[in-house]
Amino acid sequence: MTRTVSQLFDLTGKTALVTGGSRGLGLQMAHALGEAGARIMLSSRKAADLEEAVADLQAANIDARWIAADCSKEADIDRLVDETLSRMGDIDILVNNAGASWAAPAEDYPTEAWDKVMNLNVRGYFLLARRIGKKSMIARRSGRIINIASIAGLGGNPPELQMVAYNTSKGAVLSLTETLACEWGAHNITVNAICPGFFPSKLTAGVLETLGAEAMAKHAPLNRLGDDEDLKGVTLLFASDAGKHITGQWIAVDGGVSVITGA
Repeated sequence: MTRTVSQLFDLTGKTALVTGGSRGLGLQMAHALGEAGARIMLSSRKAADLEEAVADLQAANIDARWIAADCSKEADIDRLVDETLSRMGDIDILVNNAGASWAAPAEDYPTEAWDKVMNLNVRGYFLLARRIGKKSMIARRSGRIINIASIAGLGGNPPELQMVAYNTSKGAVLSLTETLACEWGAHNITVNAICPGFFPSKLTAGVLETLGAEAMAKHAPLNRLGDDEDLKGVTLLFASDAGKHITGQWIAVDGGVSVITGA
């Protein structure tokens, strides 16, 4: 029997792991998944931030827990997955959201800064998806992976931003998304990406300070920055059976900025 829309979006009984989930976009997406019925495992580097975020989720009657881990380190990734499996069972949904940025002119860009950004934003995404795929999703022939990219990965940016590693990493995330979707479609695992535009967050604070939040808002056709609700809908679409025939795709949530820039 064909399911209703409410049934298609329902995540009751599912477990979601959200990295970089202690604040900002990660916490917003965790709320979306939890509000739809999923159990949530949050991860980031700082335990104190995670405790506060989990308390926020639990106050909304969401079953949430946390594990502190640095997703730029393979040993931490392995521990994160193994502990999540031990404490919560199979992982149905992975939201790869942990990220780093570093601003410097390309000609003087520090090698260590490049490595830091790429290790977390690309290598970490792959290692986490690989381990969860191998230990949970592939054998069960079921899984949803959501990679958080950025409209910065769709092309260049104003030269004053000087974000060569960040932009490159987010472009790589889109390619990783497409490649994993092609390889793992046979296992009934969907892999998609979200490309946020400018949202007030710790990661974008420098950009908004450089270009001006008001100016960035006016640059968007919708004349505003992203808010605390704007990622919820697309996250739930990619995570649920409502999106079960969508894979290898990306959606920009940017108020229309990428339409103007021609990305």
